[in-house]
Amino acid sequence: MSARQQAKLIQLFNNLFVSGFTLGEMVTFLRRSQLLNDSYTSQMEASLLEGDSMAKMMAAVGFSDTIVTQMSLADIHGNTQKSLTKIESYLRSMATLKKKLVEVATYPIILLSFLVLIMIGLKNYLIPQLDGGNLATRLVASFPLLFFAFLFGGLAILAACYLWLRQMSRMRAATLLSKLPFIGSYVKLYLTAYYAREWGNLIGQGVDLSQIVRLMQEQKSQLFNEIGRDLEEKLLSGQTFCETVLSYPFFLRELGLIIEYGEVKAKLGAELDIYADETWETFFLRLQKATQLIQPLIFIFVALVIVMIYAAMLLPMYQNMEFNV
Repeated sequence: MSARQQAKLIQLFNNLFVSGFTLGEMVTFLRRSQLLNDSYTSQMEASLLEGDSMAKMMAAVGFSDTIVTQMSLADIHGNTQKSLTKIESYLRSMATLKKKLVEVATYPIILLSFLVLIMIGLKNYLIPQLDGGNLATRLVASFPLLFFAFLFGGLAILAACYLWLRQMSRMRAATLLSKLPFIGSYVKLYLTAYYAREWGNLIGQGVDLSQIVRLMQEQKSQLFNEIGRDLEEKLLSGQTFCETVLSYPFFLRELGLIIEYGEVKAKLGAELDIYADETWETFFLRLQKATQLIQPLIFIFVALVIVMIYAAMLLPMYQNMEFNV
């Protein structure tokens, strides 16, 4: 199920929930209205027959652990409608970003592909007919090989890094990613916004910290689970909630300071919720700016390749003209 389809389903659940539908009635409505593919409604019905919650039902139709964890916690703190609204907003923002990324990258990638084909043609037909050789002709001749070598080499490195991170604990992987240049700031923003919202919802509904820590250890998200266990150990050792959060390198420092201030003013739930909204907004704004950089960078690379092609074709001609003179 795509992010856009997931957002549409969450919107439907939210509207039906506001209208007073029970979970069973929602699934029945979706089947009769044909607003959702029959394969998904069948999975939902099977999940309901087993007595599963909405969170487990969403997991059965392919929602990520992140979304499933949010819904599982919503069952506990009771803000189901608010959680559905926030999840819908998040999924729609992600779907918009993915669409924007495809739009921005499609044309340059097609152009780059044509250039590679032109390079292959020049290597096989034009360059052998040129009398003189230079650095540009050698680059043009070897460009297709270099291009595919870098492409597949980069993909292989990314796959190896992904597998390496998968073997680590999620907390260690998050720590490593948060320290990387460029990527690290996005990791910190995302995790800070996510945990600030969930902690804010739970604290705002009067759930005490010891219960929150236990709930975290029961969730499907491995990172959520690991942070819950680590929080419990450090709280039992005498550290405060604020000190523990400040010790995590994958959170923005402001999160710990917000927690410290909110505990003093006894308004921690509300303040975390407001801070989470601001952080989510910053996260998506930065992602949008990053996607806008992709197209200019690809066009600059394409321009350099075109200049190299012209140099490969014209320099030998000028050299021959000088020799004849």
